[in-house]
Amino acid sequence: MKYLLNNFDKVSDYAQTHLYLALVPLLIGLAIAVPVGIAIQNVPWLRKITVTIASIAFTIPSLALFVTIPSIAGLKVLDPLNVVIALTIYATALLVRAVPEALDSVAPDVLDAATAMGFTSLRRTLTVELPLAVPVLIASIRVVTVTNISLVSIGSLIGIGGLGQLFTEGYQRDYPDEIVAGIIAIVVLALVFDAALYLTGRVLTPWARTAKAVKR
Repeated sequence: MKYLLNNFDKVSDYAQTHLYLALVPLLIGLAIAVPVGIAIQNVPWLRKITVTIASIAFTIPSLALFVTIPSIAGLKVLDPLNVVIALTIYATALLVRAVPEALDSVAPDVLDAATAMGFTSLRRTLTVELPLAVPVLIASIRVVTVTNISLVSIGSLIGIGGLGQLFTEGYQRDYPDEIVAGIIAIVVLALVFDAALYLTGRVLTPWARTAKAVKR
């Protein structure tokens, strides 16, 4: 803790880079996974293939991706885009499975009512299914966010910035306090963003709180 206080500016700079490398892939993953998830939800064979590919992609070791992406994408080894691309693959792999599952959680009666009111398939998905699927989807987004914040630290092994640099620097200098500071900083970031997403989910779904209150 003393190291964090004495080197707050340095840790803060690392934290900003860490968040950029963790959150940009999350946003890109969402932008890809939501339309793909909607498209495959009611197409069993396509959904099965997509989920299988996503599962395989998620099993690829992160360090292997960090090392091979430069040669595939024509980037320099120390380019932060290597980490962004790798974590986008992981985020998309998780979310492309989560989106259809979240949509599946919407009660069929609600969908039937929307159809009976004359909603088109697209309008029903955007204005009924997605909003009602938010609680389940937010849970998955929280998992991806925490996972990304954790995985960014591995990028330090190939020289890409972030709080993981506290690990490599602390190890090279045989300075455990710096390593502990990195662990604390990453855990705090993960907890803060997990709590923020949880609160966001509650704000976006006031009907869920009302339903719980009525049950009580």
